[in-house]
Amino acid sequence: MANFKIPAATTSTPKSIRFPDTVINRVEDAIKGTDCTFSAFVVASVENALSEME
Repeated sequence: MANFKIPAATTSTPKSIRFPDTVINRVEDAIKGTDCTFSAFVVASVENALSEME
């Protein structure tokens, strides 16, 4: 996770997913005061996890 950077918002396709309230709160705290949306953070996190799996 040391290389993880909070991204700026990008274009995307809507997709519904449910998150535990605790995860939502942690993400919202992490992006507070940045130019990052919740969705952009989640996408970057998933991309990071997929890269780690390779």
